[in-house]
Amino acid sequence: MGKYPLYNSSGAFLKLVEFAESVFGDPVNETLLHASIVMYEANLRQGTTGTKERGDVAGSTRKPWQQKHTGRARAGSRKSPLWRGGGTIFGPRPRDYRLKMTRKARISATKCALLSKFLDKEVLLIEKLAFERPKTSEAAGILEKIGVRGRLLIGIAARDESVLKSVRNLQGVELRTAADLNARDLLKRSKVLFTLGALDELKKRFGAEQGGSGK
Repeated sequence: MGKYPLYNSSGAFLKLVEFAESVFGDPVNETLLHASIVMYEANLRQGTTGTKERGDVAGSTRKPWQQKHTGRARAGSRKSPLWRGGGTIFGPRPRDYRLKMTRKARISATKCALLSKFLDKEVLLIEKLAFERPKTSEAAGILEKIGVRGRLLIGIAARDESVLKSVRNLQGVELRTAADLNARDLLKRSKVLFTLGALDELKKRFGAEQGGSGK
C-alpha cells in the first residue's frame, strides 16, 4: 500500500492518501504491455500511402528502340523503374495495419499500466476538477500550483465539457474518462492526475473484472 499526494480543487496540497495498488493485480507484465502498445500504435496508422509500380504508370507499352545494333543499352519499356517517370520498385501499397487483442488481454494491459504508474509514484490525486465555464488559464493555474511538468494525463470520472474545453489547449495535457483509459494513454504520459471520482470508478471497473461479472 502506497501513499499518494492529494490536492484540493484549487491545487493546494492537502495530505497523503493511502491506496492499495493490489486492486490492479501483480506483477507488471512487461511482455503484455509491449504487445498492447504495438497494437494501439498500429491501429492508429491509416495505411493509405501508395506509389505507382510500372503497371500503374500511364504511357505507351511500345519498346523504345530495337533490341540490337543501336549502341544503347537494352530497354523494354518507358515505365521501367530505372527511368525518370517510371514506376517504383517495391514501393508502399495501401494496406490494413490493424492488430487485435482479446478483451481480457486489453484489460490486463490497462491494469498493468496503472499498476506501474502507482508503483513508480507517478500518480497524483485531486479532489475534483470543475469549472463554472471553460477557462484554460484557470486550469493552467491549478496544474502550476500542483507542480506538474511535461506530459500529463488527467483522469476524470465522467465526460465533462467544461473540463475538456479548459484543458484541451494545454500543451502536453490529455484528458480521459475512467472508462476510456488504456495502456497506451497511461504509458505515454510521465504523470497521471486522477480525481477521486475517477479513482473510485477505476476500482469499481477492475473490481468487477476481477469478480468475473462480464460487464
